[in-house]
Parts: sequence; C-alpha cells; structure tokens
Amino acid sequence: MDLPKHIGIIMDGNGRWAVNRGLKRSEGHKEGGKTLEKIALYAKNIGIKYLSVYAFSTDNFKRSEEEVNYLMDLLIYYFNNKLERVCKDNIKVVFSGRRDNLRKDVMEAMDNIILKTQNNTDCVLNICLNYGGEEEIVDASIKLANDLNQGLVKKEDINRDSFYKYLYQDLPPIDLLIRTGKEKRLSNFMLYQMIYAEIYFSDLYFPDFREKDLDDALKFFEERDRRFGGVKTD
Repeated sequence: MDLPKHIGIIMDGNGRWAVNRGLKRSEGHKEGGKTLEKIALYAKNIGIKYLSVYAFSTDNFKRSEEEVNYLMDLLIYYFNNKLERVCKDNIKVVFSGRRDNLRKDVMEAMDNIILKTQNNTDCVLNICLNYGGEEEIVDASIKLANDLNQGLVKKEDINRDSFYKYLYQDLPPIDLLIRTGKEKRLSNFMLYQMIYAEIYFSDLYFPDFREKDLDDALKFFEERDRRFGGVKTD
C-alpha cells in the first residue's frame, strides 16, 4: 500500500457522541482520548511517520470554563501517565500552537513530554493545542520578518518550501487529512500544510473511530490520483 507520510486528523464529535448517549460532554472527550491512543499506536505500527491531531483550537476557549478545564486536566493526565508507553513505542511528541492562555501546569506537562521523547525516532506525534492555522501563518510571518530585519535571511531565499521552518513545527506537508464527526470543513487546521492534502470525511464521531476506519481512509488515499497541479502522461 502507498502510505501517506503525514496524516492529519480533526478529531471531531466527542461532545456529540456523549450527548447522544445521555452523558456529559466530558465523557466524550475521555473516550476520544482513548481512541487517539489506539489510533496513534496503530498508525506508528503500520509505518506512518508523522501524525498531527487537532486537540484544542484557539477558538475552543469560547466553550464553558468547566469544559475547558476538564480538557486541560485530561491533557495533563495523558501527558504524565502515558509518557512511559510513548517512550516504549519510540514516539516523539511535539506541539503546535500558542502557549499564551494555557495554564502553567499544562505547559509544564507539555515541556516534560517534549524533553523525554525528543530522541525518539519511529514516529512524530504533533499535538495541535491552542492552535489555529491562520494564527500559525501570522506567527510564522512575524518570525520571518524578524529574520529579514536582522539580515539572517535574504529575500530571494524565501519560497513556499523554506517557509515551513517558520511554522510551529518543521514537518512535511500533510498527505491525508481525516475529519470525523460528519462536518465537512477545515476549521482552521494546518492550512499551509494542506496545499495538496487528500481529504477524507467520516460520519463517525471520533470515539467510534477504529483501526479499520483508518484502513478505509488509507484505501481512499491509495486510490487517489495525486498530480500536484500537473497532468499525468502515459
């Protein structure tokens, strides 16, 4: 199978999954965390080198304080309690997003898992936290402008490939985007990196997304005719 090098997942539908079962939205986020753990490990085991997941957007701070705090507590739990497993599976964890508005204990847990996994080599798990695609491009442009002003880079050296190093993480472009939860939009997720991404929409809420569903998305990807703006010739 022709595997994508970089997969992005918009993990949508946790709250609706819970509400449909008469549960608190927090229970959906808890189940979504369990699903992510399974999917990330499976992706690594089948040879996916980069996996980017949308954990919390800049706009998610508009939700209730109770839900936001629960999500932050859940993230800390996973960062601290799954560290040993992540290291055993040789997964490197990095983060994309702004650190402002994040609680100190969240940032401390992030920094710890970054440090402890920095030399792992099998797979990179990029967790997009307090993240927005437009914000990333703005922040990257500011860093680039500073380098230009300081003479660290020449104008003629700037191109769409070199711009990647100014993003939150210098990762390859996304080959396959998966969005669960029935919605069909990008929701400000990794806009620059998705220039030629194949997009797979699943009607499943994320807690119901299983390894076989990832296989379906990979089959969809394999069947795509990727021309990157060109024309195939016989």
